[in-house]
Amino acid sequence: MTQAAPIRPEQFPLARECPFSPPAEYAELREQEPIAKVRLITGKWAWAVSRHEDVRAMLSDPRFSSDRENPNFPVMVSGGRLRPEGEKVEKSLISMDAPAHGPARRAVLGEFTVRRMEALRPRIQAIVDERIDAVLASDGPVDLVRELSLPVPSLVICELLGVPYSDHDFFQKHTSTMISRVATAPQRFGAFQAIEGYLSDLIDVKEQDPSEDDLLGRQILKGREQGDYRHEALVAMAFLLLVAGHETTANMISLGTVALLENPDQLAKVTADPSKTLSAVEELLRYFTIVDTVTARVATEDVELGGVTIRAGEGVLGLGYSANRDPEAFEDPDALDIERGARHHVAFGFGAHQCLGQNLARMELQIVIDTLFRRIPGLALAEPVEKLAFKDEAAIYGMHSLPVTW
Repeated sequence: MTQAAPIRPEQFPLARECPFSPPAEYAELREQEPIAKVRLITGKWAWAVSRHEDVRAMLSDPRFSSDRENPNFPVMVSGGRLRPEGEKVEKSLISMDAPAHGPARRAVLGEFTVRRMEALRPRIQAIVDERIDAVLASDGPVDLVRELSLPVPSLVICELLGVPYSDHDFFQKHTSTMISRVATAPQRFGAFQAIEGYLSDLIDVKEQDPSEDDLLGRQILKGREQGDYRHEALVAMAFLLLVAGHETTANMISLGTVALLENPDQLAKVTADPSKTLSAVEELLRYFTIVDTVTARVATEDVELGGVTIRAGEGVLGLGYSANRDPEAFEDPDALDIERGARHHVAFGFGAHQCLGQNLARMELQIVIDTLFRRIPGLALAEPVEKLAFKDEAAIYGMHSLPVTW
């Protein structure tokens, strides 16, 4: 059993090499020191875990806590943590540990089963068609982020939750501030409070006459029937689902479109055989890994991982993008290969906290890819990739705009 020495003084998170490549340091870490001490943007130190096998082992080990209120939890944005220290917090699923996490997750898990998602397919297809109609009605070039990538998942998650889509500009504005790595802590906290306050007021109204027609209404009715309903807990759940439900998928729609346009051989395989689209979705998720370090943890006791001792109270970064480019797990990992069968990627995390809405995200991406390239076969970038605006400053990687023509 060995204790690794601190290496490189770079501040994590590191910048991507280009839109399609992880930081070069990730490969160095995997090869030279796969579990290494690194310095965070806050000045604190944490362990970076870079190999696929070790990342999955860490994420499935209950001795690594997801509690984001732990003062030692790795903070990946300037200005420190979101809430002022010491303020009482209503934890959402992403920040819960056992034993609280299991029952809370099961309470809403039924909303995201494959069967329930399939029931949404006709409505999602209709939304996608409506947005592509709007694209085709324009003379072009068109910003695909504004016309398709953002509206589709925003409409879907708003309808699923029972949140008015007319307020989507409000959510988008404050979500962008929250996930910005350059916004100040007060700015991010203010954005958080704005969304939290909005959802609390909305749920106040729904509590007066809850309906089976949307997720929030169903959760109110279910919680009251079981005698364990709490307003604050539903607000925290709604916040997580609303923010995660549109920001992540929207960015993957844009990035996936660019990747396929830049790899016409792979696009040709999808358009020739739509049965390959789901495999393409998995590969695109692996290829971009847009939420690289959401899998951060803090050790609750001494743990040996990959031959290194991580002490109780030390922060740990599961580098998902590094794990998903690990040649030990994926042959020729830097190539985009829609036929590789990449279902063992960690783009949705791994273990007990694996993304709750992954079935919905997969379906939205599948429908968008199939429909977009079928209805607009001549789709092309209106600007070269090097001139496109990528979200290098955001905790969730993506695109600010995507001008296209046809």
